[in-house]
Amino acid sequence: MPTIFLESKDNPKIKHLRGLIEQNNYRKKQGQTVLEGTHLCLSWLQENRKINSIFTTEHALEHTDFDEITAQYTGMIFVISESLYKDLSTLGTTLACLAIVDIPSSSQALDFKSDTLILENIQDPGNVGTLLRSAAAAGIEQIICTKGSASLWSPRVLRAGMGAHFSLQCFENIVLEDVLPRFQIPVYVTSSHNSNSLYSKDLKKACVWVLGNEGQGVSEYALQHAEAVSIPQPGGQESLNVAIAGSVCFFEMVRQRL
Repeated sequence: MPTIFLESKDNPKIKHLRGLIEQNNYRKKQGQTVLEGTHLCLSWLQENRKINSIFTTEHALEHTDFDEITAQYTGMIFVISESLYKDLSTLGTTLACLAIVDIPSSSQALDFKSDTLILENIQDPGNVGTLLRSAAAAGIEQIICTKGSASLWSPRVLRAGMGAHFSLQCFENIVLEDVLPRFQIPVYVTSSHNSNSLYSKDLKKACVWVLGNEGQGVSEYALQHAEAVSIPQPGGQESLNVAIAGSVCFFEMVRQRL
């Protein structure tokens, strides 16, 4: 496999890599992002997707996990020092592997009759990634992300999603008012102040889930154009974390459909 050693943090390829890791606008401009860790890289390759380049260290390159990657990837591998890798990495604890890939564009138009998750102004990368992971596990394949939400293809969201992105149709920077009225299936929003229990709903057919901002919840527009449901909490907590609440909803839907 072709390898090149890079030593300077000012090398153009290192600067490009750093820009993709740290700057959302740069990722959008370049149409690229970074997968960190061998798990994400292998998940990407298993979907028959292309890796443009890989950055790693001498120590990591000798690890058996890297053998699986190089068995499928024949492109250029850039070897950098341990200290430079730690400076670039957002993880710090995984086997050194940073892969530059092109951000996929959705190959399909929005489907207004299929199960859909809408993320409305959810800003925490961990919550967004967890919701995508739960949605994928529950069989929801279409994700809509409104303006103001964390970028789906940021390294931190990708890390939290653990490869869920790669089997999903993702649409970003969508205006909620442009799409919500077009759905021809039930639309539900979660609200801790609503008396209609999630468990009283018939979720056997396709539906839309709208989940809102961590602090403020969904918008008034969403509340007015959807049916609000609550998750019973006999323990008396004020509310659930949005990723937990969404996951509960998705798997009640799965339970009813089994």
